[in-house]
Amino acid sequence: MVGLVIGLVIVGLIAGLLARALVPGDDAMGIGATILLGIVGSFFGGFLADLLFRSDAEDRGLSPAGIIGSIVGAILVLLIYNAVTDRRAIR
Repeated sequence: MVGLVIGLVIVGLIAGLLARALVPGDDAMGIGATILLGIVGSFFGGFLADLLFRSDAEDRGLSPAGIIGSIVGAILVLLIYNAVTDRRAIR
């Protein structure tokens, strides 16, 4: 169980850092927010990638489609976050 949580935090950190590096703009967030961004993006993108690309329901674990989906999901979550916070700043 502890290994699962540590793995989740590591994948979240990597996905969040890559999303912040790939999306242009100033993302003023700390390491905790970056990890949270990556974890939320991992769930979102990993779930979608799993539904779209995985054919066997037996094999659950780390896969290239899941990793790529996690990064894409983190990018989408970051874009949504930027859109929501920009909208709040305009009002």
